[in-house]
Amino acid sequence: MCPFTAHRPMKISNNSSTITGFILLGFPCPREGQVLLFVLFSVVYLLTLMGNGSIICAVHWDQRLHTPMYILLANFSFLEMCYVTSTVPNMLANFLSDTKVISFSGCFLQFYFFFSLGSTECFFLAVMAFDRYLAICRPLHYPTLMTGHLCTNLIVSCWVLGFLWFPVPIIIISQMSFCGSRIIDHFLCDPGPLLALTCTRAPIMEFFWTIISSLLLFIPFLCIMVSYVLVLRAVLRVPSAAGQRKAFSTCGSHLTVVSLFYGSVMVMYLSPTSEHDAGIQKLVTLFYSVGTPLINPMIYSLRNKDMKHALQKFLGT
Repeated sequence: MCPFTAHRPMKISNNSSTITGFILLGFPCPREGQVLLFVLFSVVYLLTLMGNGSIICAVHWDQRLHTPMYILLANFSFLEMCYVTSTVPNMLANFLSDTKVISFSGCFLQFYFFFSLGSTECFFLAVMAFDRYLAICRPLHYPTLMTGHLCTNLIVSCWVLGFLWFPVPIIIISQMSFCGSRIIDHFLCDPGPLLALTCTRAPIMEFFWTIISSLLLFIPFLCIMVSYVLVLRAVLRVPSAAGQRKAFSTCGSHLTVVSLFYGSVMVMYLSPTSEHDAGIQKLVTLFYSVGTPLINPMIYSLRNKDMKHALQKFLGT
């Protein structure tokens, strides 16, 4: 990571009690380092779009993958493309910017979309676990239970719930008065640094944010854990070792993705206003917001023969 450098003096609004924009420090380093980071994250961004886009195309073109499991996976890949787009383009512009200023409205729009897409991802992971539970624990009834209509309703519900989870607290935070420095030592508009810039502490808002963040994380996570406990119990009853391996292989990719995403997100947002080291905060946020969307297509394709075959067919290899 680039070494931290001294903050460059910036022009601030004449009204000392109101801030019209923020300065996203990102990863401060010399100009050469900023250009290098721009190239690095441009490549990562393109690879992420290509990897997730390939899964979407493979599911679309291969008739054998027109099942709820792969339809959910294709929608999840589209969500990952949106998720990484909520942060990386602005980060790339920030690398080449001398001022690194983001407007007040731009900051809160990014805040809203980043957390709404992250919320949608939590619900998607829970729905995908529920789908695996039905497929493994109720195999004979699976076609009649997980119909195309139900699958569509679950997908729409994930998006609607995700985008309705955070608007109220984000609007409340946006109405607060921000004083003093408008410097955010992060590469995106995050609740912790934003609440730290308010003129007066807002313990009720901090508590409310912690509660809704905790509910968002733990309700889907509990559904995922219950689903996989039931799946594990059902798999252990399968007499054939080959059948057990197939079931574990089917669930292994999803469990890996859940572990990577939830492990890093829980570190950051169960106590969003606690004093995390700025460098660690950036790295953890970078991992789940940029790293996991990059590696998820590899996890799903490498551990799934049908997906691997469909990708090879689509890519002509």
